[in-house]
Amino acid sequence: MKILSFDTLASTQNYLLEQLRDKSHPLPLAVWAKRQTAGIGSRDNRWEDGEGNLFFSFALPSSLLPEDLPLASASIYFAFLMKEILEDYSSDIWLKWPNDLYKGYQKIGGVITKKVGDVIVCGMGVNLKKNANGYDALELDIDREFLLKSYFEVLEESPSWKQVFSKYAIEFERRKSVSAHIQGEYKSLRDATLREDGSLIIDNKRVYSLR
Repeated sequence: MKILSFDTLASTQNYLLEQLRDKSHPLPLAVWAKRQTAGIGSRDNRWEDGEGNLFFSFALPSSLLPEDLPLASASIYFAFLMKEILEDYSSDIWLKWPNDLYKGYQKIGGVITKKVGDVIVCGMGVNLKKNANGYDALELDIDREFLLKSYFEVLEESPSWKQVFSKYAIEFERRKSVSAHIQGEYKSLRDATLREDGSLIIDNKRVYSLR
């Protein structure tokens, strides 16, 4: 994974998408910035500021992902890998379906994933030190570049979706008392059923997590 590093960017994801359009670098490719001023979050939210936090995006051909990974559940896959790394440094870290990282009952990070042709683009933000973007922080004094490289080492090992999902499914059942934004509404997950492809059955409808 080639990593482009910057002191400040408006959005690591927008910069990465520009590189993809211009075909400026071979894939896989990652972009990270020490400070982000107009980061992209879910539902048009912004994920920005807070120097000391981790902001990065990466793109890779779908052919490099595990063969059994449902692409519509890529956010779950990418976020859960980061969750497992963060567990080495802090307790009570978990993933709320489909793309929010939590410590206890406080959001500390998030993932947004999109498909561009045959390329999967993922943007991720984790509040390590400051909560300037309105969310909580882990208050960890950890080298961000080390954390980033650790994440890509795990990603390159390409654990199967089956491996990841088997652990996530247990976590999902344990945290079903929470609510999540689903198709424009904030709904309880108490009565939701998690399917093996990462989708949910809720209110007799099937909902996928690609976002």
